[in-house]
Amino acid sequence: MNASFRTYQLSVLLYRQCACLKLPHHLQDQLLRASSSIALNLAEGNAKSSIKDQRRFFEIAFGSLREVQSILDLANGRDDIKTLADKTAAHLYKLIHYLS
Repeated sequence: MNASFRTYQLSVLLYRQCACLKLPHHLQDQLLRASSSIALNLAEGNAKSSIKDQRRFFEIAFGSLREVQSILDLANGRDDIKTLADKTAAHLYKLIHYLS
């Protein structure tokens, strides 16, 4: 489906890494919802025909990504996952600005 969409692939990897973390229940639940939202919004946005719609979904994904980064900061998450989140954010930021 999205095999050549690098930002999507990074978001799936980020979700899988987040799913392995052991956090307090309220943070774990929020982290999984936010990290899955990144991949889901990227996939949906990628399927849209208009650039305006694509950008809207990619911006929603970016907001979810910032939420993931905040949760990782609050929970003192692993540095490798924080680095992956930063890398995903950089890819997504470039994608959004490319569509602007």
